[in-house]
Amino acid sequence: MSKGKWQLRLGKGVNKITDIMSGKIQITNRLKFHALIGSIASVHIFLLIIFCVFHIMPLFFFNIFSVITYMFCFWLMCGTREHYLTIYYITYIEIILHTFAATVCLGWRFGFAQYIIAVIPVGFYICYTLNIEKRKFMIATLSGVFSAIAFLCCKFISFFTDPLVPLDNVILELSLYVFNSLCAFVFLILFSLIFVYEIKLSSSQLKHQNAILNKLASTDPLTGLYNRRSMDIFLAQAVETESRFALIMCDIDNFKKVNDTYGHDFGDVVLKGISQITGEQVKGHGYVCRWGGEEILILINNASEESSLRIAENIRRNVANRVFELDEKWIRCSLTLGIALHKGKEPVEDTITRADYNLYCGKRNGKNTVVL
Repeated sequence: MSKGKWQLRLGKGVNKITDIMSGKIQITNRLKFHALIGSIASVHIFLLIIFCVFHIMPLFFFNIFSVITYMFCFWLMCGTREHYLTIYYITYIEIILHTFAATVCLGWRFGFAQYIIAVIPVGFYICYTLNIEKRKFMIATLSGVFSAIAFLCCKFISFFTDPLVPLDNVILELSLYVFNSLCAFVFLILFSLIFVYEIKLSSSQLKHQNAILNKLASTDPLTGLYNRRSMDIFLAQAVETESRFALIMCDIDNFKKVNDTYGHDFGDVVLKGISQITGEQVKGHGYVCRWGGEEILILINNASEESSLRIAENIRRNVANRVFELDEKWIRCSLTLGIALHKGKEPVEDTITRADYNLYCGKRNGKNTVVL
């Protein structure tokens, strides 16, 4: 392979790992099982070579059977087939049988029994992530209990019987022990990292979903303004802090006529446009909510008569200058606003009533005005 192609392939590999860690690529069951089966099959291929070189023929033939078994597992994942639970059973049984075979042939000292320990947490993880409504914990628990029994049985077998293939090669014994230990730890670390990643991803998705739900619960779906429930909370907070604030009640002039003449779709365009203008003018000064129908209630924090009038007048002027269009139809609308400054210990309901009264005074006196 040329240097350029090697760098390109390496770059793609690094990008893929980065995408996985950043959450751009979802770690699916198919990807997990490909990684699991591929890793175990690679271990068996390596052991196959070792057993062939040192003429340990029973394990050589057993590893041929193991490699064929994992090729069958890959076939089970081809196309639309998703026999993941079956693949887990096959993998689990093969690991147990291989450990027994290695213990009977070579004894305990080569560390093959450590694979039984490694498969216990992997089993819990795999069963938990599979779409099994019931029995997921029962399957994993029974697998863990059986693994413990199998581990002890291997120890008893090696204690009471001599290996079928006695080996006095200390270097081979140490090398296989280190290799088997490293493989067991790599499996545990790999699935622990995937588990931590999925917890982090699930937590991030949950926070995102909660943020969406909170937004849906606190805002009006049409205008994007806060809803009445949210404004009640803001008003209660303003009263508790005993801060000076003003309420501005707004009502779109002749809105019923707009709906009757141009249709409710046009009315929605007007309502959303005015809500946008109001939100832009109030941003950083307080909160805006859709109080009901075409009424909008504004809470101005740390308000004075001058600041409240300035904000209200900016809103009124911007609405009056705005052209609302839909399907080649256009109109201009106006807004009437009533302002009331909160007075000390006054109930907030009374402040709302005064703002509402000032609004209707403006309605009676020609509309398109601000009344304090």
